[in-house]
Amino acid sequence: MSQSKKKIHYAWWVLLGLVVMVGAAKGGIMNTGGLFLTPVTEDLGIGMGSLTLYFSISSIVTMISLPIAGKMMAKYNIRILLVAAVILEAGSFAMFGLMNSVWGWYLFAIPMAMGSVLVTQLAGPVLINNWFKKHKGLAIGIMVGAGGLIGAFLQPVAGNLIASEGWRNTYIFLGIGVMAVVIPVVLLTIRMAPQQKGLQPYGMDEVKPNEEIKVQTTTNSGVTAAIAKKSSAFYFLLLFFFFDTSIAAFNQHVAPFAMGLGYDIKFAGNAMGAWSVGVVIGAIFFGFLSDKIGVKNTAVSAMLLGLVPVGILIIVPENPMMFTIATGLYGFVVASLGTLGPLLTTALFGNKEFSQIYGLAITGLAVAGIVALPAYGFIFELTGSYSYVLYGIFIMLILNVGAIIFAFKGKKKFEKAGLWN
Repeated sequence: MSQSKKKIHYAWWVLLGLVVMVGAAKGGIMNTGGLFLTPVTEDLGIGMGSLTLYFSISSIVTMISLPIAGKMMAKYNIRILLVAAVILEAGSFAMFGLMNSVWGWYLFAIPMAMGSVLVTQLAGPVLINNWFKKHKGLAIGIMVGAGGLIGAFLQPVAGNLIASEGWRNTYIFLGIGVMAVVIPVVLLTIRMAPQQKGLQPYGMDEVKPNEEIKVQTTTNSGVTAAIAKKSSAFYFLLLFFFFDTSIAAFNQHVAPFAMGLGYDIKFAGNAMGAWSVGVVIGAIFFGFLSDKIGVKNTAVSAMLLGLVPVGILIIVPENPMMFTIATGLYGFVVASLGTLGPLLTTALFGNKEFSQIYGLAITGLAVAGIVALPAYGFIFELTGSYSYVLYGIFIMLILNVGAIIFAFKGKKKFEKAGLWN
């Protein structure tokens, strides 16, 4: 018994695999995309709004792919799926380096988004939900923070590479590098469920025999997806994902915003590095805080805190120190999306059909990508400034506080109706 207790539970190896996979895919691909916008538009003579339309295409493909990917995860070998997904995402990103027309970004945005659905959005929350009964919030926070930690290293590296080697080579270096690192890690560590290793989820082995039936019942309690998607709580959760993703989407425009103010590409890369450091700290902090004061209170606090960096970027963006501090704090706040999104879903609807409900709820994320990312680009084109974008983000942060409050009021309705079991 004592030897088995000292042995590291395999759930932590799964988490390590997710840390590398999600961290490299987000920090090395998704979060560096904004650094390429200005160099590509200037080199190829493409409008910022026209280029950022590829984000909308990605979001449309994401929205279509989410339910399909959820079903595939339940049916096929997770490691094979994730290897294929990494090749689609990172390989498409590398192909951007060979393109000479905006249509190349539109074309390769399709397979890139198909891969990203599994690698950066669905696999992590579903696998953690399968493997962890104890410290689930912390595990999600660590996974999300990994994207920021790796991004904190790769954002400045990518900025310097673009400056020294050009945007084409940097696209290719990052894409191939992510595939080379992530694929072996996925094959070695990822498993879909504890039963495949003859184990229980982490934390279940601490339950006393006479309490085991009770715990297994309560940990799988909640409402069905059919009930959830008809509730006001679900629609307010959708709204939360839409606003929070729209708020977070500004990360792709931080570099153009900085360079529009007269900063160079190296400064923009360092500012994005500060953003990524903020994500690391914020992801773990919000996961920890949600265990202490509850998911609802943590989410409300995160949205209110977000008013601070947005206010700084509106008032004093020309000050380089304040700009860097604001981007770091902004990253700290938007880490709440990856950490609190799955936890809010569980808090509102339980674990009974988590993957189905979460897969439906994050369509709000995809819709935000369709609308917000190109909208920010076109607003910049029309006005020559990101001021109106930042005012809009300020308002969305306030609206999201209301969305969280009303979502939990909606939860009380189906609890009173006896639909939670």
